[in-house]
Amino acid sequence: MKPVAKEDRRVVNIADAEFKPWVSETDDGADTGQSVVQLNRSKPDGVGFHLFKMAPGTTTEAHRHTADEEWFVLEGDLVDNDGTRYVPGDLVWMKAGTEHYSYSEQGCTLVVYIESSETAVT
Repeated sequence: MKPVAKEDRRVVNIADAEFKPWVSETDDGADTGQSVVQLNRSKPDGVGFHLFKMAPGTTTEAHRHTADEEWFVLEGDLVDNDGTRYVPGDLVWMKAGTEHYSYSEQGCTLVVYIESSETAVT
């Protein structure tokens, strides 16, 4: 078996990973207080497996899931618009078609997997 080629592997550690600012279609380039680490560059930001971080006091835009989404809360707090609260250690699945937005009072870091981009809900 051959060793894995350097260009075929990317590794970051969450302790020193560089999070890229999250820009959504409706943000007009404004700082959203959200950021992402995504190692698979063949997919758009926020699609596939990635880390997602929200700064304290941040609210996501309202969105619809176009595919099932799963996430794991590593740290912080997250509350959905219906009042459901998530804490570190929670593993969450949301069905395709689900609409929601989330708020984080203290900030949070999530490990996320979703197969396709979300769409904004107005």
